Amino acid sequence: MSASLHGYELRDPRLNRIVDTKSEDDVALVRQCLAGDQAAFEPLVERYHRPLINVAARLLGSRDEALDSAQNAFIKAYENLESFDQNQRFFSWLYQILRNECLNVLRSRRPSAPLPEDLAAHGSPADALDEEQRRTAVQAALMTLPDEQREVVLLRHFTELSYDEIAVATGVPVKTVKSRLYSARQRLAIVLSHEKSS
Repeated sequence: MSASLHGYELRDPRLNRIVDTKSEDDVALVRQCLAGDQAAFEPLVERYHRPLINVAARLLGSRDEALDSAQNAFIKAYENLESFDQNQRFFSWLYQILRNECLNVLRSRRPSAPLPEDLAAHGSPADALDEEQRRTAVQAALMTLPDEQREVVLLRHFTELSYDEIAVATGVPVKTVKSRLYSARQRLAIVLSHEKSS
């Protein structure tokens, strides 16, 4: 389910939803890796590469930094597979690693608001321009949020994690997740309504 604020879609429809049924398959692949089958890690990279890059790009506002952060996250995940709790979702564990990578990048610089590169828009040139303007407005509005609010918005609307999954991924209680999400939506509504009226 996607949300919208004043006519702006929060969820990018091109992002693939992380499907819960893959969790058991993920654990089986991790077990194969731990047993010495290095090739078993490749399907995990293929499955989660795009969602991680998309989340990192929106967290960081830079496609290049997102690519680097995702690559570093996969390397660290592979090197630390033995620490993966097989009762947890692999994506949540991997996301925690990516989150730390992104936080390191954010600590090293002030956030900026460039729009990450995306696939070409479909439709007429006017439709493409409108879509690009909306995407730019949403990205700029996201970048005005404090990091912890931006993170919960991205996890909820761009990867469609549940409140419980977001709590696990961010290490905060579900009540805090809901509070941050509420505050972020309120702020986004204000920013985007100003953008639409100008």
